Amino acid sequence: MTFLPVRPPRRSLETDAFWDGCAEGRLVLPRCDGCGELIWYPRLSCPFCGSHAITQTEVSGHGTVYSFTIVRRGSGPFRDAAPYVLAMVQLDEGPTMMTNLVDVDPESVTVGQPVHVFFERTDDGQAIPRFAPDS
Repeated sequence: MTFLPVRPPRRSLETDAFWDGCAEGRLVLPRCDGCGELIWYPRLSCPFCGSHAITQTEVSGHGTVYSFTIVRRGSGPFRDAAPYVLAMVQLDEGPTMMTNLVDVDPESVTVGQPVHVFFERTDDGQAIPRFAPDS
C-alpha cells in the first residue's frame, strides 16, 4: 500500500465542512440549493449559477477512475513513496476529485475501475480522503 506523506489540511471558511466530514469518516460536498449541482472543490458560492445558497451534503464516496498517472520518481518528501498512483476519480454523484489511489498495484489500475473513499488520519487527528479499488 503506497501512501503519500500527509500533513494537516489548510482549513478555511470554504473548506471547514469538508474537513469536518473527513474527520468523521464522511465525504461531504456543498450542493447548490439553486440549481442542485454538487460542487467540487468546496466553496461558498455555486460556480454553475452563482447562488450563495449552499447545503453541505454527504455523498457515497464511491466512484470510478476517470484518469490516472503512475509517478515513478517522486521528489522531496514523496521520493520514498514512488511508485504511486495519482488519479482523477469521478464520484458516482458527478464531481471529479484528484486523489492518491492506494492498496493497489500501480500497473493494475485501469480507467473505469470502481473505487471507494477511505480516510487517512494526520498526526493532529484530522483526516485526508484517499481512494482504493473496490474488492
